[in-house]
Amino acid sequence: MMGINFSEVDGVIFDLDGTLVASSLDFRAIKTHLQCPLEQDILIHIDSLTDPHQQQLAHQYILDQELADAQQARWLSRGQQLVAEATQHNLPMAIVTRNSIAATQLKISNNQIPISLVITREDAPPKPDPTALLSVANQWQIPASRCLYVGDFIYDQQAAQRAGMQFLMV
Repeated sequence: MMGINFSEVDGVIFDLDGTLVASSLDFRAIKTHLQCPLEQDILIHIDSLTDPHQQQLAHQYILDQELADAQQARWLSRGQQLVAEATQHNLPMAIVTRNSIAATQLKISNNQIPISLVITREDAPPKPDPTALLSVANQWQIPASRCLYVGDFIYDQQAAQRAGMQFLMV
């Protein structure tokens, strides 16, 4: 399925939204609400705000949007299938997401996703920074080149490339 050669992979890391679960977050509307230029990363925009109160309100707005989305998030069949295949091959699995811890835990719990190693934006710099991916490979004591990162967005691909990992776009 999907051309994964599991003989070349010793561990699989998944993105969450759009990869394992469906997400209905409307980033265009969120950016408009936060007066963030459409071409700019939302988290970078919030970090660039000089007023701490405005920054806090923006972070809370994003969290509220994520938590509302998390209530509705359901397994995507391709994500479920990839997790099942990784399980059949006895591969360690992890999730690296730009989501908040609270929204991530809700999505994992509501869908009974059988992955316990999870890194969110509160745990490491957000993708496309490769720190979270490299941290997982390090915890597993597996060379990054033997890890597969599965994602659905350019930031996922960039993070995998920067970490020296294999990548699968879903």
